[in-house]
Amino acid sequence: MARSKRTLSLSAWLFFISISSIAAHAQSPQDAGAYCTYLIEQAQAQRDFLRTPTASAGLTQPETGLPTQVVAGASLGLADVKKAALTMDAAHRNCELYKSTTAAQQEVQYATARLEKDALRNRLTLIDQASAQLNVLIDKTQKMIEAQNATRLMLFSLETTKIKLEADRTDTQTKIAALYVPASGGMPLKDMLTDKQSNEVAEQRSQDQLSRQNNWDVALQVGVHQQVNPLADRPQPYGAVSVSYNLGSRAIDRHLDRAVAAYGDWKKVQEGDAARNAEILQQQIVDTIATDEARLKSLDGQMQEIEANLAAVAVPDTTAALDFSNQLTAAQLLLRIETGDATYRIASLHDYLAKNF
Repeated sequence: MARSKRTLSLSAWLFFISISSIAAHAQSPQDAGAYCTYLIEQAQAQRDFLRTPTASAGLTQPETGLPTQVVAGASLGLADVKKAALTMDAAHRNCELYKSTTAAQQEVQYATARLEKDALRNRLTLIDQASAQLNVLIDKTQKMIEAQNATRLMLFSLETTKIKLEADRTDTQTKIAALYVPASGGMPLKDMLTDKQSNEVAEQRSQDQLSRQNNWDVALQVGVHQQVNPLADRPQPYGAVSVSYNLGSRAIDRHLDRAVAAYGDWKKVQEGDAARNAEILQQQIVDTIATDEARLKSLDGQMQEIEANLAAVAVPDTTAALDFSNQLTAAQLLLRIETGDATYRIASLHDYLAKNF
C-alpha cells in the first residue's frame, strides 16, 4: 500500500507540471476562477489521500509449520504528510501563475487592437469636426447660389467632399465595431511580466520542494495479528518504524535547483510566451511609429502646399477663384483628418511605450 501511495504522489507532481504548460498557453483570464477551483479540488483530493493512513489486512504464515495468522493494521509515512501540505502550496502557486500569465497574454494580444480602436474613435471626432466646417461652407455656397453669385458646380464639389466624409465615417464605425477589446486591468505590461516571471519561479520552487520529499521517508506501521488455526485467545498488537533515504539526494536536489533557474531563463526566450511576445509587440510599435512619422511628414508637405494656394486666393474676386478656394478648403478639411489621425497615433504609441516598456 505504501508503494501505491508514492506512485500517486509522483502522478500528482507530473499533473502539476502538465497544468503549468497549459497555463503558459492560456489566452483568456475570464476562466481563471473556474480553473483555480478545479485545480484546488484536485490538490485537496491528493492532500487527503497523502495525509490519511493506509489500512491493510491479509493472511500470513510467518514460517513453514507455524500457524496461519490474520494481520490488520495501518501505516503512514511522514514524507507523505509533508507532501500533503506542499501539494496545496503547489496548487496555489500554479493558480497565481495562471492568473498572471493570462493577464499578461491578454494585454499583449489586445494591445494593438486597443490602440487601433482608440485611434479610430479619435478619427470619428476629426470627421465630425470636418463635417461641421464643411456644412458651414456648403450653407454659405448655397446662399451665394440663391444670390446668383456662385454656380451649382461649385456646390457639387463640396457635396462630393461630404460624401467622402460620410463614407469615411461609415468605414471607421465599421472598423470600430469589428474590433473586440476586453477591459484592461490597468497594470502596465512590464509589471504584469515581472509578476508572471516571479510566479513562474515560485511555482517551480514549489515543485522542487515537492519532489525533494521523494528522497526520504519515515514510515510508522501499527496493527494486530491473530492466530487462525488453532485460534488464539486474543490478538497480539505489533508496531514498526522504517526509515528510508536516497543516497543520491544531494545530487538530485542540486539538479532540481538548476532546473528552477533554467526554467526561468527558458520562459524569457520561449517563442509564444508572453515575455517573448511583448518584445515582438514593442518592436512592432517602434516600426509603426516610424511609418506614421513618415506619413505625417508627407501630409505636412501637402498641407503647406494647400495653405500656400489658399493664401494666393485669400480674397477671391472671380467665380473661378472662389471655386478654387472652396476646393482647396475641402481638401484641407480632408487632409486635417489624416494629419490629426497620424499625430494622435504617434502620440498614443509613444505614450504606450513609455508606460509599458
